[in-house]
Amino acid sequence: MIRLEDTSGSAVAAAIAAERHRMGSSATGMVLTLLILSDEESQADATAAAVGAARQHPMRVVTLIPRPGKQETRLDADISVGGDDGPGEVAVLRLRGLLAEHANSVAVPLLLSDTPVVAYWPHSSPDVPADDPIGRHAQRRITDAATCDDVVRELQARKVGYRPGDTDLSWTRLTPWRSVLASALDQPPGRILRATIAAEDSNPSAILLGLWLGHNLRVPVESTTSDGPGITEVRLETDQGDITVSRTDGTNAVLSRPGTPESRVALARRDLAALLSEELRRLDPDEVYGEVIALVAGS
Repeated sequence: MIRLEDTSGSAVAAAIAAERHRMGSSATGMVLTLLILSDEESQADATAAAVGAARQHPMRVVTLIPRPGKQETRLDADISVGGDDGPGEVAVLRLRGLLAEHANSVAVPLLLSDTPVVAYWPHSSPDVPADDPIGRHAQRRITDAATCDDVVRELQARKVGYRPGDTDLSWTRLTPWRSVLASALDQPPGRILRATIAAEDSNPSAILLGLWLGHNLRVPVESTTSDGPGITEVRLETDQGDITVSRTDGTNAVLSRPGTPESRVALARRDLAALLSEELRRLDPDEVYGEVIALVAGS
């Protein structure tokens, strides 16, 4: 690891290039720049997840950690290139004093040319990510309502501030559930009357799943509280009997349909690296997420 103290964004970019040259490689294999704007508490997990995702998507990870307050205005950086951090590049930058208000000016020299930019807020996120100075650089902007204290208010904020290119990891967590449910409904045994979702309290993914089901099936959706982890059951009541997908261990689920034997399906909870990797596979706007987030009640 290379440590630079009281430095600049341009100097960090030069240090990365010099390290690449020393290793006999170049940044031509990088497919994007991921900008992470985080507090100190969240940065380690967010950066580690990005490093994990970089094994599938070689990229430059730039973690910006504003440290405002009455302290010397300076930029300190920790840099790593390749090695244990995979094929990508990682720069963890601490912006101290007045510089904490100018993350954008620090980030600009570190953007890879002619490659997409993705912005990720692992905890607190701006009201309108696309209008944020960091978000303006990004084709995709990733937030995570599950890390917020008031998930309903956060989803309402995501609705009001939505712009094409936004997404939330609470929606990404639903991809396996949506796939299993779509398969179960490929040939429904009867007319669907209503749906029930059981999940641990204040689970934003459960809220979004209910909106998605209600929108697509045109039926009322009820929510109940379970011990988790996450979403534990989806029950679709039909005039021929219930279709249920039940997952109590966070790993495998049991699918039950009228007239057919029960079957086990893989439905594991995924780690943050897997979620980021999924989002980085597509850089076009997620239109379905846009439709669902618009259905969130209140504003």
